[in-house]
Amino acid sequence: MPVCPLDYRYGRSAVKEIFSEESRLRYMLRVEHSLIYALSKLGKVPENCSDVVARAMEEVRLERVREIEAEIRHDVMAVVRALAEKSGDCGKYIHLGATSNDIIDTATALQLKDYLAILERDLCELEDALESLALKHRDTVMLGRTHGQAAVPITFGLKMANYLAEILRHHERVLEMKNRVLVGKMLGAVGTGAAMGKDALRIQNIAMEFLGLKPEESPTQIVARDRYVELISVLGGIATSLEKFATEIRNLQRTEIGEVQEGFDTKRQVGSSTMAQKKNPIVSENICGLARVVRGFLITSHESAVLWHERDLTNSSAERFVVPHVCVLVDDMLVKMTRVFRELVVNEKRMLENLRAHEDVMAERIIMFLVSHGWSRQDAHEKIRQISMLPGRFRDNLLKDPDVGPILEETLEDLFDPVSYLGVKDSIIDAIIEKKKKMHKNCKKGVEK
Repeated sequence: MPVCPLDYRYGRSAVKEIFSEESRLRYMLRVEHSLIYALSKLGKVPENCSDVVARAMEEVRLERVREIEAEIRHDVMAVVRALAEKSGDCGKYIHLGATSNDIIDTATALQLKDYLAILERDLCELEDALESLALKHRDTVMLGRTHGQAAVPITFGLKMANYLAEILRHHERVLEMKNRVLVGKMLGAVGTGAAMGKDALRIQNIAMEFLGLKPEESPTQIVARDRYVELISVLGGIATSLEKFATEIRNLQRTEIGEVQEGFDTKRQVGSSTMAQKKNPIVSENICGLARVVRGFLITSHESAVLWHERDLTNSSAERFVVPHVCVLVDDMLVKMTRVFRELVVNEKRMLENLRAHEDVMAERIIMFLVSHGWSRQDAHEKIRQISMLPGRFRDNLLKDPDVGPILEETLEDLFDPVSYLGVKDSIIDAIIEKKKKMHKNCKKGVEK
């Protein structure tokens, strides 16, 4: 009976399959084969054993591994025995010189290698969606907001370009961490490689090269857990950014703001079980909730890096939860966030109405204008501050003031035009788009189902 919501509600099959029990077995078998391959290359086992074990891998069944584990109560040795059963005379060399975590941690690295390939595609897709919005709405003027209050104007395209820049930084982090995270080991019980003799490092290097992984440079019984801390921290950072974006969508969709709206299927979609008129930002809310779950695993990943001596077993059970859940959920969130941005309804008219309803946001521009006419910055700031605090319309109060009214009268309409007070937003947007184009030269497009 399914208990975890990942089993029936969250996550895509392509990602969950990577972390399934069956796939985990296949990854472990590949690692066992890599050891035999390395040993055969160095003449330490019969040369044909690599091919024999490769064929035997295909005959190992999960049901048989479960049977053996139920009897001996050791998961890795169950895999070893099941593989040995199918390997004939070569079976006696399976797992030679290795320890359980040589197999477990290296298998995890293989899982992460496949997962990160999907994650990179996810990031590319989200970046494409954000670029599209940045370009389409580079001139769609709207209120900037600080402290939840109206601030000077920005454009929706600039907001989306800033989000794009944030995701590009996460993309860089993913690329940078791969050499530190996609690491396996094959050096035995405490990392000395003693059981493998003087060729231990050669055996490890051949096995890792065969698998397309980096060898652990500082092994104990396990791969160093600061690597996992980095992985979960980077994924947690992505989740936090997605929650930030989703929170903004939720806020801008508020009835009294109404500047954007998640895509909504008006023919079939139901917004509320009682309020039939509702169009709720449910996907953005879902992303926010899942981000909190992901960040909850950050503490566990840090604590799992604190182990006794050359290792204990306290990390094992925790990591069985942490790694699959964080990976599956972050992928799920990225795909949902991409869909939100691709289907986003942008209400340009409402954005302009909200901006015009708060004309005092142009106070900064008035100050700069007065300074250009000989006022000190401090005097101009204080004068405009005093006028902004008066009841009534800000523009009218400016004209009534005997000190500034005559100076502003002829240019007031231009000074209150938000479209002409957007600074260097085009240069900022263009620079971010250019960075994205450079990064996307190696992007593999197409979100997996």
